[in-house]
Amino acid sequence: MPRDVGPELNVVVDRRKRASGGQKAIARAHQSLIDELEAVAIHQNIGSRADVLRRITDLFVTGSDRFDVEQRALFDDVMGRLVNEIDNSARAAFGQRLATISNAPSKVSRTLALDDSIQVAGPLLALSDQLDDETLITSAKIKSQEHLLAISQRKILSEGVTDVLVERGNQQVVVTTAANSGARFSEFGYSTLVTRSEDNDELALTVWSRPEIPREHLLTLFATASEAVRLKLEAADRGKATLVRDMVKQASDKIQSNVRERSPEFVAAQAQVESLYRTGALTEERLRAFAQAGRFDETTVALSLLTDLPIGAVERALVHDNSDQMLVLAKSIGLNWDTTSAILLIQNAAKNRSTRDLGQSLANFNKLKPETARTAIQFYRLRERAIKASLN
Repeated sequence: MPRDVGPELNVVVDRRKRASGGQKAIARAHQSLIDELEAVAIHQNIGSRADVLRRITDLFVTGSDRFDVEQRALFDDVMGRLVNEIDNSARAAFGQRLATISNAPSKVSRTLALDDSIQVAGPLLALSDQLDDETLITSAKIKSQEHLLAISQRKILSEGVTDVLVERGNQQVVVTTAANSGARFSEFGYSTLVTRSEDNDELALTVWSRPEIPREHLLTLFATASEAVRLKLEAADRGKATLVRDMVKQASDKIQSNVRERSPEFVAAQAQVESLYRTGALTEERLRAFAQAGRFDETTVALSLLTDLPIGAVERALVHDNSDQMLVLAKSIGLNWDTTSAILLIQNAAKNRSTRDLGQSLANFNKLKPETARTAIQFYRLRERAIKASLN
């Protein structure tokens, strides 16, 4: 008949609590319990050893709030010895229970968390408070994708842990990690998430939904997404999509600015037109002459000065936007149709468009009221200033 280890453990723990002999007494109590348990275990089958471990765990849970550091270490050692003497199903049951104990012994928790069996390790990897980052990173680097998935579901994930998860994990692991509100990511982590989102719509939407993702990574995510995914991103968070589109425009402005600054032709054109503006000689006739001569740089600088809009915004209107925005700019500063049509011809040339659209543009120009155009251009100015302020 196997001996009942519970009372023996109580006797040893009580003896330890009364001990006053310092480290030697601790060591004696520690060794006494180990010797007694080994004597029990050697004569018992695996099922009985599992029962011994269960009773020891019951003792720990009952008195853990009163145990000091040395007593916890004692239980840790004992459990660690017994856990190696039980079968996989018993280890899995023990791991499941240990994962729910907030102050569970740390060494045996780590041992089970690094078990090759996901049935044993999974509950601890997902739930245990006793696992440090080193243990989690070790598991994430060498264990199965199921182990990584368990880790990805923890309440809190540090940057060091998520670095491994997003680099080594499969699609399910990466999406779960990205969706974890308690996860924190390094620059490497964000960059990896964005890169892996390029061919993964679900991941792209999940990353997009994170409130703290840096703007530069949002920009990259949006820029590399397909048009179908962009529509989904916009539907998921229109405010964020507007911010990103504004960032794209700002980035475009910076590129355009760099190109202009390296162009001797632009520098000369800017100096000439600004001189005309300072002396009051930048008239509509001058602007029309620039446009009719196909002088893109001079026309752009002149419109920028006359409309009080950044040069980048005017260039975008000429190169990228439709004719309606250019009609608004022209009408807001009182340009006539001859001047406006000359500017539209520059736009058509820049966009490789035919002149057949001018008839419709004329109709729209005639319908557009000056006060409406002035209101719209004031909005353009405010928007450009807001974009610039938000990105500085």
